[in-house]
Amino acid sequence: MSDIRNDATGSDDTGSNATGPTNHDVRPIQIAVVGVGKVAVQNYLPALVKHDDVRLRYYNRTAEKAIAAAQQFGGEAAATLDDLMAGNPDAVLVLTSETARAEVIDKLLAYRPKRLFFEKPLVAEFGQAAVTEADFWRARELWQRAEAGYTATAMVFNYRFFEQTQKARALISTLDLGAPVHFSGLVHYACWSHAIDLVLDFMGPAATLSALADLRVGPCMGSEAVQSVSVAARMENEATGTLIGTCGMDFKMPLYELTLAFANGRVHMRDLDGDLELLDYRTRRHELHALPRDVSRWDQYRASFGKSVDAYLASIRVGTTPPVPGIAGVRELQFEAGIKRSLAEGRPVNLAEELPLG
Repeated sequence: MSDIRNDATGSDDTGSNATGPTNHDVRPIQIAVVGVGKVAVQNYLPALVKHDDVRLRYYNRTAEKAIAAAQQFGGEAAATLDDLMAGNPDAVLVLTSETARAEVIDKLLAYRPKRLFFEKPLVAEFGQAAVTEADFWRARELWQRAEAGYTATAMVFNYRFFEQTQKARALISTLDLGAPVHFSGLVHYACWSHAIDLVLDFMGPAATLSALADLRVGPCMGSEAVQSVSVAARMENEATGTLIGTCGMDFKMPLYELTLAFANGRVHMRDLDGDLELLDYRTRRHELHALPRDVSRWDQYRASFGKSVDAYLASIRVGTTPPVPGIAGVRELQFEAGIKRSLAEGRPVNLAEELPLG
């Protein structure tokens, strides 16, 4: 059994090692934060303040929350978006609820910001468990406007920064497991957009998909009428696979399982803190890579935000593209929109032809 522990993962640390420059003559990175709710206060702001070269300003629809964030983490509270954007910040982190994110992005684009960083899913008017086709079209329009205005967009998708995700990527590359062939997944809707992103990241863009829904409808994550779905997809590289999305899983049990098969082997990932299994066909190697048993899924979860923030700030410092570009959020919603259209019309959907990225 291999230990894939990162020192930050097994502690209460958010995953950041204060990687910012210590030379105070270096120009600070000006970060504007829009939306100072639970996810910002618990996951993003603790990671951001570990960087000596970061200066924070906050805006929230409820002004008291922005003031409280400034008092707790340092920085300044802005009374309006005009005030927040007056200093032309280096990046704006849009951490509002997904149900309000489209409206906020629309307003922010009027300021022609340098960079926008979005929580996931990019747009979900009725909540992440009830994404609609309209959410995709709205997200695409906002992303295209950002691109046309030379605003560099980025997504969080912090599951890419889990230890087993990064280990899987390293194994696939170093062992040369070959071309993607097949994938399968069982996913709680709490992890749905992340699981779709992981499949697209590892297996390539989706070309065609077909979906079936459970006839039973029930409440899920704040949405009143949610169905379980089974999705079959063919990727642009001819790989195929299936995903099941549901709320019918006990939240204390593993929330997702993904098997990614390649020409020369496969990997299996399970939950936020689960084991990573490797099968190498050429060497007949069967390995299990595990975190120490004192690491919980919430240790992993908190640490992934720190790693995501670290990687994003590093890209700003050196002027490179963000680690997870904004188009990843549009592709994830394209996949979900394809599911909704397939369910509504009872047929396979060609994503490039019917729901193009533009």
